[in-house]
Amino acid sequence: MTSDLFEAQTDSGYQPLAARLRPADLAAYAGQSHILGPGKPLRQAIDKRQLHSMVFWGPPGVGKTTLARIVAANADAHFLQISAVLSGVKEIRDAIAQARQHKTSGRDTVLFVDEVHRFNKSQQDAFLPYVEDGTLIFIGATTENPSFELNNALLSRARVYKLRSLEAEDLEFVLQRGLEALAPRVSAASGCLGMIATQADGDARRALNLLELAADLAEESVQGRRITEGTLQEVLQASLRRFDKGGDLFYDQISALHKAVRGSSPDGALYWFCRMLDGGCDPLYIARRVVRMASEDIGNADPRALGLSLDAWQVQERLGSPEGELALAQAIIYLASAPKSNAVYTAYNAVRAEVQASPSYEVPLHLRNAPTQLMKNEHYGAEYRYAHDEPDAYAAGENYLPGELHDRRYYQPVDRGLEQRIRAKLETLRELDKNSTIRRYD
Repeated sequence: MTSDLFEAQTDSGYQPLAARLRPADLAAYAGQSHILGPGKPLRQAIDKRQLHSMVFWGPPGVGKTTLARIVAANADAHFLQISAVLSGVKEIRDAIAQARQHKTSGRDTVLFVDEVHRFNKSQQDAFLPYVEDGTLIFIGATTENPSFELNNALLSRARVYKLRSLEAEDLEFVLQRGLEALAPRVSAASGCLGMIATQADGDARRALNLLELAADLAEESVQGRRITEGTLQEVLQASLRRFDKGGDLFYDQISALHKAVRGSSPDGALYWFCRMLDGGCDPLYIARRVVRMASEDIGNADPRALGLSLDAWQVQERLGSPEGELALAQAIIYLASAPKSNAVYTAYNAVRAEVQASPSYEVPLHLRNAPTQLMKNEHYGAEYRYAHDEPDAYAAGENYLPGELHDRRYYQPVDRGLEQRIRAKLETLRELDKNSTIRRYD
């Protein structure tokens, strides 16, 4: 038997798919093999029905609440759940009173506190006597680092288990269960579950919500609803931001100004700048776009372009017309005459696309900070090489990307302007990496 002190009693109406599919045992539970695999301490405790206080630390949608319920059910313990967002002293006292009642009948009570980091220090301290005397087994769930958010006294009485974002195959397992629950009314074309898993980014709840939304939007046929790639494009597409400030002519002119700068035509750029001013365009709008041009089309070929553009923007803000427009004209002519490189812009877009298409890879342990003992015990910062202590202040062979992306090269400097020197330096450093006896890929 379980209870939630804040869950309203409802009739048998609609329940989200994620709620209907909450696993009742480890056989249906996805992911977290690093703590639930054979021989792992938590798995052994569950199998032996040995309860202890614990904290589940991990991102949303990875199964913290579900795992707490499984732990309690497997030990035949009474399960109480409260949320630190909604609860106060009264609810804590009510939970303790229920735990005492069950204790008199010889049954353990698991008190699950969701978002436990939202409780203040005194609220966290309120649990301590009852954890110590065995009145209740405390299980907390948090998305925040417990080293910073939980009392040391509470941490010392509970074991911290770190839950990870779910892998794509774990999410596809969850989604397959979801599809089976919707069958035979709903089916999915090949590859669709994989697309949803990628978009869900390690979050099982989000994956099932997306599946349910896709099922609702799928077209009805004689065989039922079928989720296709077309359906998912409607569900997964990013929201488009639109505005209509000055009509097509306005945007044609700002496009002409930008392309004249990119094409190294100071005369053309100055002409379209003056045309826009003559048409009543706000000079501050042009100033913002000029800063964009400095990064997009000149970049590190001449980093001074960005500073000059920002200076011109500041002159426009401080002095207004006509001094501000003259400063903007100076910046525009400089940008048009400067060496060109879109290497920064290209690298930025490539990394954004990589991030959006990939899971949220974890930061490698050697790159993590370790200000607390708990984090040191988790091997945070282990084997980090301090670059200033290395020859030429460069740790040859070191990796600063997630292990899965260790060989990626996004920034490719061009052979123009200052980027010539940047390119030569990076080539030298990569040669040092290639010849290093220390190569790290984790």
